[in-house]
Amino acid sequence: MTENEKRPASMSLERIYVKDISYESPNSPHVFMEKVNPQTNVQLNISHRQLSEDGQHEVVLAVSVDAKAQDKTVFLVELQQAGIFLLQGISEEDRPKLLEIACPNVLLPFAREAVNDLVGKGGFPQLLINPVNFEALYVQKQAASKQPVQH
Repeated sequence: MTENEKRPASMSLERIYVKDISYESPNSPHVFMEKVNPQTNVQLNISHRQLSEDGQHEVVLAVSVDAKAQDKTVFLVELQQAGIFLLQGISEEDRPKLLEIACPNVLLPFAREAVNDLVGKGGFPQLLINPVNFEALYVQKQAASKQPVQH
C-alpha cells in the first residue's frame, strides 16, 4: 500500500495571512484635484512551496494593481496574500492542480478585500477585482510549458 492510499484525500486551510503589502499614490494630492478616469491593470501570479513532509504547503497569490491616467500613476497596489494548506492523500500528479486552482480560489476573496481596502483608504473609489478562472490559467500555463522554445 502506498503512502497516498493510507489516508483519504483531503485539503484543509491551516492559516491565511498577508505576506507582503504595498500601496503608493505618487501623484497625490494632484490626482484628487483633476478629473481623472484611471485605467487599471491587474496582474496575478501564483507561487507555492512545500513546507513540511506531512503535506503543509504555502501558496502565495501575488496581486499587482496599477492605475494610470495619461502617463501618470494614480495608485499602485502590490499584495502577496498567502495561506498554509495541508494536502494529504493527494497524488503527486494532482497536487499542482490543487495548489494552482483550488488554493488560489480560497485566497482570492481575502486578496480582493485587502486591495479594495487599501484603495479606499487611499481616497479612491471602490476597486473590486473580478472573479478569476484559475483553472483556465492553469491550463494555459501547462500548454505554454509544453511548447518548444523558439530562438
